[in-house]
Amino acid sequence: MPLELNRRTDLTLATYRRVAWEGAAVRLGPVAQAAMANARAAFIALLDTDPDITIYGVTSGYGQHANKRFTGEARRQHAQRPPRSTAVAFGPPAPERVARGIILARLANFIEGHAAVTPALADQVAGLLDGAPLPQVSISGQGGAGEILWMAPLIIDLAEKFPLGEKDALSLINGSPAASALIADAAIAMRRRLDLAERVFALSAEAIKAPLEAYDAAFEDLWGDPFEAQALQRLRELLAGGTTPRRPYQAPVSYRILPRVLGQMRRAVVQAEEIAQGSLQSVTDNPVFLMPDAAHAKPRVYSNGGYHNARAYPALDNLAAAATDLCILAERQNTKLLDGRYSLLPDQLQAADEAYIGIVGFVQVGYAEQAKRAAQRTFLPGSEAGGFGQNDVAPLTGLAWKAQEEVGVCLEAALAMLGAVASQALHMTERAAPPALASTLTTIRAAFPPMTAARVFGPDLKALADTFRAEIYGNVP
Repeated sequence: MPLELNRRTDLTLATYRRVAWEGAAVRLGPVAQAAMANARAAFIALLDTDPDITIYGVTSGYGQHANKRFTGEARRQHAQRPPRSTAVAFGPPAPERVARGIILARLANFIEGHAAVTPALADQVAGLLDGAPLPQVSISGQGGAGEILWMAPLIIDLAEKFPLGEKDALSLINGSPAASALIADAAIAMRRRLDLAERVFALSAEAIKAPLEAYDAAFEDLWGDPFEAQALQRLRELLAGGTTPRRPYQAPVSYRILPRVLGQMRRAVVQAEEIAQGSLQSVTDNPVFLMPDAAHAKPRVYSNGGYHNARAYPALDNLAAAATDLCILAERQNTKLLDGRYSLLPDQLQAADEAYIGIVGFVQVGYAEQAKRAAQRTFLPGSEAGGFGQNDVAPLTGLAWKAQEEVGVCLEAALAMLGAVASQALHMTERAAPPALASTLTTIRAAFPPMTAARVFGPDLKALADTFRAEIYGNVP
């Protein structure tokens, strides 16, 4: 059954997951229908009763033509033109889940009447989520002010067929639905990667028999950070019932700082989730239509910069940075697991014999460095951006999303290699995983069986990384 949306508060991160990731359809309910109908009537009445009013894109041209003015029949003809010239970006397409998320986020401007579109047009946009494949929208080439380049490919067929009225074409493509979709998509994926990372790092701590005192509850108060406290609690849960006795002295630094680095990842994920939910519910249309209220007797139409989501790309950068730190930490822990002087594990784990696994460290360095290169900070483009007319600043949210997605792939690979080595260490010392990690160890060994003789194990590592990726995305397109 389609999800019914009546208010912007219905656009939650959970709704996003249902629609974008799981393929649920949506319907605009009676409350939304009434709000949109009332706003449309008030908007048309404002146009008809105030011949001198200036409304961007309605009584004026677009972008560099904002100084042109349209009245009467010229205004109506201007309104009827689909936004063909904005469907110009090309390159690798966004995943289907992201395209669906953009369409869902588009409804935030419509649902309470702030775009002043008719309910019929809003229903047509919502209907794009009924299950038919969406047009492809490029990830590359998204350097324009606002997000008209994202939206145009998704709605141009609809705009060609639907009888457009005043403000309709602009309301279809303006705002920041892509930023909302991209941060929501990343928040969901990184939340799942965080859970995976905590389990694999705990398995590594078990393999090296890291003393549990480094994860003691006392540090929840001593460190005074809620996210680090959650990481400490999770590590204790995962390691409960593990090997005793533990190693006789402290573990290497990469194990003792684990709850603090995982805490930072938790912080980045929670912040991304908060920004995603706020973005999904934000009205970002330009111009935005406001109904009369206690302080304003007449409707208002205001030009604004809501289409520039300044929260999304820094949050994406933070996810990429936190995940990159985990890639590096995984590489450091593997280095220690493979060196018997530090791990206190049998020399065969690293020795150049028939079951040699040590060369995996070379690959792990490569993925860590790839993640570091991807996780560069995103800034607003400067004068070199080449904007024209009014369009002088572009949000580069697409680049930030691509970067964190690349880092996510690197993290899955890094965790696969750490999991494989931790599994090998437990195998060679004939130890079981703690109860909370037993299923994780089973999953690892299904793709990467313990090494008992020399074999080409690159395909096994890839199979494990693919298994981890399926855990993140499943069958999501």
